[in-house]
Amino acid sequence: MLEIIESTVSYMSSLLWGPPLLILLFGTHIFLTIQLRGVQFRTLPLAFKIVFSKSEQKGDLSHFSSLMTSLAATVGIGNIVGVATAITLGGPGAVFWMWLTAIFGMATKYSEALLAVKYRESGPNGMRGGPMYYIAKGAGIPWLGKVFAVCTFFAAFGIGNMVQANSTSSIFLNVFNIPTAWTGGILAILAGLVIVGGIKSIGRFASFFVPSMILLYLSTVILILIFRIEEVPSAFALIFNHAFSGHAASGGFIGATMAAAIRFGVARGLFSNEAGLGSAPIVAAVAKTNDPVRQALVSMTGTFIDTIIICTLTALVILTTDVWTSGISAADLTSKSIGVTFGAIGETIVAICTALFAFSTLIGWSYYGEKAIEFLFGSQVVKLYRIIFTCLIFVGATMTLSFVWNFSDLMNGMMVIPNLIGILLLVKILKSETNRFFK
Repeated sequence: MLEIIESTVSYMSSLLWGPPLLILLFGTHIFLTIQLRGVQFRTLPLAFKIVFSKSEQKGDLSHFSSLMTSLAATVGIGNIVGVATAITLGGPGAVFWMWLTAIFGMATKYSEALLAVKYRESGPNGMRGGPMYYIAKGAGIPWLGKVFAVCTFFAAFGIGNMVQANSTSSIFLNVFNIPTAWTGGILAILAGLVIVGGIKSIGRFASFFVPSMILLYLSTVILILIFRIEEVPSAFALIFNHAFSGHAASGGFIGATMAAAIRFGVARGLFSNEAGLGSAPIVAAVAKTNDPVRQALVSMTGTFIDTIIICTLTALVILTTDVWTSGISAADLTSKSIGVTFGAIGETIVAICTALFAFSTLIGWSYYGEKAIEFLFGSQVVKLYRIIFTCLIFVGATMTLSFVWNFSDLMNGMMVIPNLIGILLLVKILKSETNRFFK
């Protein structure tokens, strides 16, 4: 019976994340870019300036802390393994399609955050908002808001909790030979100490932890690219040359068509930056601001940082070696590519960064799940949720999670549909708020 359930969920997940949903997401990105007159191209410098501005308006987190909390959830395994998977399955050209997904996806991330702040409300645990609120209050479809909240709740326990804990414990077992139970126990204690304090505690943690882990990873890959500077132009040439033609089989690489480059580039880009998923606006709603557009501009910079900067540097590290044509698995591709220059030390750094990325994702998603369950059942269940969430970290670290992976992917896909419906129904609000701000 369990096998039937697992196979059914796996089939439904692969069906949902097929071409129709990817076309819907990418099409929405382009549609919003047109409707908002390329807001991400016109205002990116201003957006980064606002990130570091101070605000005494109502809210729980500064612009910077809200962005870091959002990045805690989005900068994760997708930036390391996800990029490697895109190249392995779609060839170097997949990176080009990841870029396009991010560039146009910034308009969707902007839209999500704008609506989250506009339709947020004050609750006993601070400000609260997100797709469930703008779907219910703005679009006027309360039942669809509940559907989004239910899917977010299950995704938080799955891909936001148990999957991340399992990935971290597996890394420490394989690289450092640390038992999974030890890793799970330590993760649960550390995460519990952060989560129990609510969003302000999470914000303080993210403001320090996320920049530190990103700088550790970026300094490593940038140093490697300095050593390989002569190969960087060739890596860019591979990306552009094969974005529209695919890549023929070579070495251990089985080859990829243009369709595969598009499919896996778009899919991995969406997995990495979560534009359109509806998760990031949940934390955008608690920012200290009196204008929805200001936080919307801040939020869209997260997509730029996640995909255009971090994923691009990962891709260049991979493509400046021949390791990607050797037939090695996507899970090991990034670490082995770094190991070409730094040997075992480089592979160890990647293992540590992957674990840090997974842990930060766990912290960020704990808040998404908390707000989802608060929307469904009220603030009285929040403390119980935090206890259960913390306990499941240990469970996830010590068990096999093939079913959880597939179920989480299914719930992620189910989050996208109501979120996009809400955004598309509120396009007039997006346009009027944006025009008001820039006038």
